[in-house]
Amino acid sequence: MSFSLGLAIWGYKGWLGELFPAKAAARDFLKLYSRRFSIVEGNTTFYSIPDRDTVKRWAAETPEGFLFFPKLPKTVTHEGNLLPHLPDALRFLALMQGLGDRLGVMFLQLPPSYSPAYYKDLELFIQGWQAATAAPLAVEVRHIGWFQASYRDRLNELLTHHQVGRVLLDTRAIYRATDNPQQYSQNKKPDVPLDPIVTAPFSFVRYISHPVLENNLDYFAEWVDIVANWVAQGKQTYFFVHCPLEDHSPRNARRFQAMLEQAGLEVPPLPWNLMADETPSQLSLF
Repeated sequence: MSFSLGLAIWGYKGWLGELFPAKAAARDFLKLYSRRFSIVEGNTTFYSIPDRDTVKRWAAETPEGFLFFPKLPKTVTHEGNLLPHLPDALRFLALMQGLGDRLGVMFLQLPPSYSPAYYKDLELFIQGWQAATAAPLAVEVRHIGWFQASYRDRLNELLTHHQVGRVLLDTRAIYRATDNPQQYSQNKKPDVPLDPIVTAPFSFVRYISHPVLENNLDYFAEWVDIVANWVAQGKQTYFFVHCPLEDHSPRNARRFQAMLEQAGLEVPPLPWNLMADETPSQLSLF
């Protein structure tokens, strides 16, 4: 499949009655989510590393073709230089490989404090990663210095050379609105420029949506054109829709899917659109 759509998390009680059946139990959220979307960011692993049994259970609860995109733990990415933490990163990768064919791209998110002054550290980390494993990797930078022309080009060249993805963070919908919905969120996203470049055989987009659906439509229309171009080039696109108010993420993602289809793109149907509502007891059938 050349295009996959998902959310940042798989379990949220505010989705009961919309994405999930109204009386679904929290223990069923992953099973339910994985039959409505085909990918999910593994934000949970940034804060807490699961044990092997939990990883195996995640794989067992999800259908064939579903993919997790685990975020490397903050103990790897948010404690200064990356290179000293490469052994921990590889141990985490080994743990995530317990997902088997449910494992997607590993996600390295760097903090706003990780500036271009760390370029050599990032280069050595990527080299060490690739010397040890063929597992695909994507990098998100947040320091504004990486978006200045000279550093931007240098970073893109590094990632392209190593076939490492550059995570594309699009926060325009929330920062260009008359209100800022991030005031209600504990996990605020940075205001950084969008540079829709692809540095790997895949693209990795994190679209931060506004809770008011209409405030996203112009940006969705731009992304429809960009995705159409990538699909024509044979690039695999992983598109994740977030929202500072998570209640709205599924609806916003569903609208983007509809716009892709209305534009005539040959993208896989959203599983959510193909199914009737389930009750938790029906999950035993999967």
